[in-house]
Amino acid sequence: MPTKSKQWLKLLGISAVLLMAGCSSMKTPATADVAVSDAAVENAAGAGGAKYAPVEMNMAREKMQRAHKAMAAKDFKLAAELANQAESDAKLAQSKANSGKAEVAEQALQDDIRVMREELNRANK
Repeated sequence: MPTKSKQWLKLLGISAVLLMAGCSSMKTPATADVAVSDAAVENAAGAGGAKYAPVEMNMAREKMQRAHKAMAAKDFKLAAELANQAESDAKLAQSKANSGKAEVAEQALQDDIRVMREELNRANK
């Protein structure tokens, strides 16, 4: 009997440790979500998000501010939610920025082609 009792105590101890680890890990994913979303907002800003997608950038930044406040208030679920929304807004802003830059480059290329055609036409006359 003493060995069974020790086994139960050991099992109970392991269960308690796993339970505590599980509960504490429920809070930490928000930290990772906020960090990843902060990086996404910075990437979008660096890609020209403020110029090409100011509404989305403002939304992303505002949600990140709220996520940081939620983290400070230890509302980790809200922080993770807001961080994920901010990341989505930032990715949209970055996509719009990339698209806007591509349109500008395409227009410049079209202008160059037009100028070359005009010069060729003049040279052939």
